[in-house]
Formats: sequence, C-alpha cells, structure tokens
Amino acid sequence: MKASKILAWLAIAIGAIYFLVPLIGTFEFSLRMRRGVYSFDAYQSVFTDAQFRATFGFSMLMALVTIVVGMLLIVPTAYWVRLRLPQMRPVVEFITLLPLVIPAIVIVFGYLRLYNSSSWIPFTGSTQGTNILLTFSYVTLALPYMYRSVDTAMRTIDVRTLTEAAEILGAKWPTIMFRCIFPNVMSGVLSGAFITLAIVMGEFTMAALLNRPAFGPYLQLVGANKAYEPSALAVIAFAITWLSMGLIQLVSRFGKLSPSRP
Repeated sequence: MKASKILAWLAIAIGAIYFLVPLIGTFEFSLRMRRGVYSFDAYQSVFTDAQFRATFGFSMLMALVTIVVGMLLIVPTAYWVRLRLPQMRPVVEFITLLPLVIPAIVIVFGYLRLYNSSSWIPFTGSTQGTNILLTFSYVTLALPYMYRSVDTAMRTIDVRTLTEAAEILGAKWPTIMFRCIFPNVMSGVLSGAFITLAIVMGEFTMAALLNRPAFGPYLQLVGANKAYEPSALAVIAFAITWLSMGLIQLVSRFGKLSPSRP
C-alpha cells in the first residue's frame, strides 16, 4: 500500500511538473519586458490595447450567443431522444462526435462553400450573416461537449415520470421543457457552457478564415509581431481556461449536493 501511494504521488508530481514548469516559465518571461527588473508592463500593454478589448469582447459575446443557441438545441434534442426515440440514441451520439473527427478547417471550408455570397443562403454576404455563420461553427465545435454534459445530467433524473406528472397537471410542452427539464439538468448545461466558453475564446481557424475580429486571431497576430505580450496573453488564456474548469467543478459539486426534486 505504501509503495502504491508513493508511486501515485510520484505520478502526480511528474504531471504537475510537466504542466506547471512551462507555465511558470511563460509567466516569468512575461515579466521581463522592462530590462533588469520584473514588471507587469506586458500585461499593461495588453490591457490598454484597444484591439485586445475589441477582440476579447467580440469573442465573449460570441461565446454567450453560442451557449444560448447550443443550450436551446441540445437540451430538447437529448430530452426527446431519451423520452421518445431511444433507438436513435447511437445515431445522435455518432453525429455529435463528428466535430471531433472532422478538422475545423474542413468544416469551415464546407460552410464557405455552402453559404458564400453566391449561394442560396448568402451568409458571408454581410457582417451580420458572417457572425451568424461563425456562431453555427462554434455550436458545431462545442456539440460533443455540450451534448454529453446535458445527457449525463439527464441520466440522473426520471424524465418520463417528470413528463407524465407535468402532463397530468395540464402543462404544455414549453412548460415541461423550461420549468421541469431545464432546472433539473442545469448543472450539465452549465458544465457544457463553461467548456464552450473556453473553446470559443481560444478558437482560431474558423474566426480567421471567416475574417472576424475574434480573440484567437488576435493571439496569433500578437505572437507574430511582439515578444513579451504573447506570453502575457498566453497566461491570460490559461487563466480563462482554468477558471472555466474550476467553475465546472464547482457546478458539478453543487449539483451533487443539491437535493433531488420529487
């Protein structure tokens, strides 16, 4: 038992060193912008950059829209498959896994081929249409994570009993969905939402090819032209990702501690 504990702690230590040492080195380098002393000049330069604020705000807005669209798409789908179409479950799971198999650059080229300015739905013919197409792209990328988070949360409740009880009380479909199902799977929805936020904030390929002012292309632009600011941006991006992961753990813990609904 002692030997197994030692090996377990050794594996944890090796993993921590593997992940933390590069991050510490990146953070230390980001403080060297002022020669001879440590300073936060690189972070000040990043935060005072108008392009940083514009791209960060744009990606944050796109993340929120993507979360709402994905939630309204995934929750009813997972609910209907579990309640009425259990035989379609393997098909739906296969479809939701496709974004993990198909490269993002292939997906966005397919979108450009189908929805360019000369197609029957010219999304790329206007800025608003391109933003809508980018939202659909982000929903596609987040589909595997959002669906599995919601589906896992839905396994913990008795969907059929909740639906039958609501129907007996005279509830219509929208009431059942938004007042019975959504509150009971909110922990899964929030977990998927935080993962979606992390994906959107760091995504480069789709935003760059659609020529949208997103945070991912800005990271690449700064990395190609400056020395210390890219390290500061890398630390900021890590902080956003870790914050999302921490919120997932917090939401999951509260979901386990909350009493089950009758």
